Amino acid sequence: MECQECHERPATLHFTKVVNGSKTEVHVCGQCAKEKGYVSYDEEAYSLHDLLSGLFNFDSTSLTGQKNTPSHTTKQLKCEKCGMTYQEFTQVGKFGCSECYHTFSDKLDPIFRRVHSGNTTHDGKIPKRIGTNIHQKHLVKELKNKLQQLITEENFEEAAKVRDEIRSVEKDLNQDQGGEGED
Repeated sequence: MECQECHERPATLHFTKVVNGSKTEVHVCGQCAKEKGYVSYDEEAYSLHDLLSGLFNFDSTSLTGQKNTPSHTTKQLKCEKCGMTYQEFTQVGKFGCSECYHTFSDKLDPIFRRVHSGNTTHDGKIPKRIGTNIHQKHLVKELKNKLQQLITEENFEEAAKVRDEIRSVEKDLNQDQGGEGED
């Protein structure tokens, strides 16, 4: 798609403006966007690589409010199998081998939380028509975690209610499986 302003360069920025219910779309190149005041930064100064690097360097600016200064331990963190350092990983955006996941695991959860809206695990999708038991098993697992938390907080009245709810769900689960025991 070409720029709607100069008709010379490809459109790299796409803006949608809604005013009083009227929707207007503008497709412009970086130079025209800057000249017309659509943006206040230099397009070449911020690339996709910069975006990914910003995600990988999560623990510096966003938590401390200071400029990115990787800690000494982060610089020295190195995969035993392939020799990739954490700094190399942040620049490349890919691991060198499967062992890198274990080596850099402490640094990955904050990245996954930012990229995946706070989630650090993937449970997958479960079909509704055949996934009833799976949903119930997930519910039992969540309730048991909640029960442990309530016991730790010494909130025994609420813990007893959760325990009873676990028993009820497990009973339903066992009836659905034809009286078989849980895995």
